[in-house]
Amino acid sequence: MVNFLLERTAPLPRDEAWRRLTHWARHGDAVPLTRITVTTPEPTHEGTLVVARSGLGPLSFDDPMEVTVWRPPTDDLPGLCRLDKRGRFITGWAELEVHPGPGGRTRVLWREELRVRLLPRLFDPLLTATARYVFGRAVNGLLRRP
Repeated sequence: MVNFLLERTAPLPRDEAWRRLTHWARHGDAVPLTRITVTTPEPTHEGTLVVARSGLGPLSFDDPMEVTVWRPPTDDLPGLCRLDKRGRFITGWAELEVHPGPGGRTRVLWREELRVRLLPRLFDPLLTATARYVFGRAVNGLLRRP
């Protein structure tokens, strides 16, 4: 099991950063070899089911996730979305937060706990580094593209 935290600031209003980070189909554009499907009706809410299918051909796997917390940002509260990973291969959770940042910017936090079944703990440092790199690039891309 690995835990990591990514923190970014973006020159965007909080509601726009939130929109970009929680537009699930766009995650497939930002994560290599991944396609995203939302299997419940829009808009996103607690109970929304999101499936990330990653890999190539027979070496692909599904990463099903359920939105268990959905709190868009308001004038008084930061935004918070929690996705619980419900797969056979990958379990854990991810939390996305948007906060007011310095100079009118938005501060984004992405926390994740990842467990990959059958992967020995010996590989945790490599998994941590890989996840930080992949998800860091994804967050950067999502925040940059309207």
